[in-house]
Amino acid sequence: MFNINALLERTKGDRWIWLIIIMLSLISIMAVYSATGAIAYKKGITVEKYLLYKHVIFVLLGIAMIYISHLLDYKYYSGISKILMIVTIPLLFYTLIFGSSINDASRWVKIPVIGLTFQTSDLAKLALITFLARMLTRKQENIKDVKNSFVPIMGSVCVVFILIALANLSTALMLFGVSILLLIIGRISIKQIAIVCAGGLVLLMFVVFLGPRRDTYKSRINAFMHPEKQTSDKNYQANHSKIALASGGLFGKGPGNSTERNFLPHPYSDFIFAIIIEEYGTVGGLAIVVLYLVLLYRCVRIVTRSPKAFGALLAAGLSFSLTIQAFANMAVAVGLGPVTGVPLPLVSMGGTSMIFTSIAFGIILSVSRDVEEHSSKKEKVIVGEIPAMA
Repeated sequence: MFNINALLERTKGDRWIWLIIIMLSLISIMAVYSATGAIAYKKGITVEKYLLYKHVIFVLLGIAMIYISHLLDYKYYSGISKILMIVTIPLLFYTLIFGSSINDASRWVKIPVIGLTFQTSDLAKLALITFLARMLTRKQENIKDVKNSFVPIMGSVCVVFILIALANLSTALMLFGVSILLLIIGRISIKQIAIVCAGGLVLLMFVVFLGPRRDTYKSRINAFMHPEKQTSDKNYQANHSKIALASGGLFGKGPGNSTERNFLPHPYSDFIFAIIIEEYGTVGGLAIVVLYLVLLYRCVRIVTRSPKAFGALLAAGLSFSLTIQAFANMAVAVGLGPVTGVPLPLVSMGGTSMIFTSIAFGIILSVSRDVEEHSSKKEKVIVGEIPAMA
């Protein structure tokens, strides 16, 4: 028989992060329920049926993945990261050549038998961050050695960056930024990091001006930099997102009362933050921002308190990846960046994104669990050293 008390006793890690996970999951269900009205109507089914099969199951599966991932000692992810990298790089190649094309981008691979589509960049983010944490930890004794440390570490970053960037530039840039932050924390010299940034800029220029999606990238950048010179079609998504923000006001129109969900192409994923503000107002939008800021703060505490370098680097890389992605999504929705296809972590609808985001949360909580156990043992040792009073 299912024992909820036993389950809760085995649930470890930062309680604030668990609370944020539950709150974002509930917000996600409410926001996606409202945003999927139009697409459910087009498919000829009820919103409840569409939501049940396409989102709620993934939310529950995501929470289950968080629980399972946080039970596994984070040290095992060091070995797993090596396997993930061996799988990821060929899979990214395969995606570029044979992947399903959505919006002129080959980002998806269909999983045999079950027929679900799989976004390989989600796996690549998790693989690269965990692998970088492993490499930086193992190379600490000779971290300044260019041949034995810098070249192998940067080789993995550049290969993954270029393979993702050819189909998904926004995700590649965010992952590159997280990698640079990890290099700084991992004590790579500033001179070497400057070389990395220069090399990254060259790769970026190659992708933007010579890559297969160069016309799309140029169009989006021009639409963002010079909106007054663009046709309504070029700024269609951005304009309707701004209408949603403006009509939301301070407290919003109320749950389920969004009108822009009928016009925005992806109201349940890329522009879900705009729908949240339209229905829950600026107050609702600020609440989302605060949740991600608190998440970042709690993760930084885990990083600073982690007794092992691998745990600290792992938690830092994954937390930076999640929060940078969150703020990038929100920045696009409010008009502070060009349109991208980046989902809002744990909120946007999306199967593979939800699963890999959940695994990332689970790994962070695994590091947090280790920090708690280490602190508990330390306290017991200190208490044991205090002589008993007569």
